[in-house]
Amino acid sequence: MSMSSPLLISQQMLSLLGTRTFIYHQDRVPQESAVVVISNHRSFMDAPLLMAALDRTIRFACHHYMGQVPVLREFVTRMGCFPLDEPDHRQRSFFHQATQLLQSRQVVGIFPEGAEPMVQLTNPSEMGEFQRGFAHLALRAPVRDLAILPVAIAPQTEFSTSPFPLKLLSWVDPSEPLFNQSGWHPMVLYRRVNVAIGHPIWLTDAQRQRYSGKHAKTVVTDLTTQCQAEIQTLLHDCLK
Repeated sequence: MSMSSPLLISQQMLSLLGTRTFIYHQDRVPQESAVVVISNHRSFMDAPLLMAALDRTIRFACHHYMGQVPVLREFVTRMGCFPLDEPDHRQRSFFHQATQLLQSRQVVGIFPEGAEPMVQLTNPSEMGEFQRGFAHLALRAPVRDLAILPVAIAPQTEFSTSPFPLKLLSWVDPSEPLFNQSGWHPMVLYRRVNVAIGHPIWLTDAQRQRYSGKHAKTVVTDLTTQCQAEIQTLLHDCLK
């Protein structure tokens, strides 16, 4: 493993922060195939935490503004992330980059709740509605032996701080309406955290055929609902 690999950087970051991680069902992680990893999302620590838990480098799609700030851009690039484009080109660019990564049998990470949980502090047991981009990607990518892997991040102890106002981010990325509001950007840091890995969902030829036909919306909805329910169950089991 390279000393500058995203996986090693993630492990070192968690060690420096003193985060104690408890991993459940690590044997469920596919080791050779392309994987789309999805998870609930409340902290900047989620990406390195998932990499350390799965023991695989994960290429995360991250918010557009992270590619606009010089120091932050360097960091997320070293972490293997690819910042999303501006709204006009975002969807096409995301599918193009993510598909190329999956075709080379890499792991792509997506947080289906989007950016909202990052700017509005929520309870660890809560999840927002999942956006469906990850399901479209998995069904559309011309990759055999592709799995979606749902993962739950369930902090036992954490603390939060508010280091800068949200308006500051609107100067960097005025295209994001979430930044155009009063208040401060929360930053959640985990002290003790459970990571529960769900059952991989392997994409089938039948699903892809239905996606290409008149039942495409139903296939996407069913897959999104299945993944969100799996993560919600894992989260509930870890926090009860």
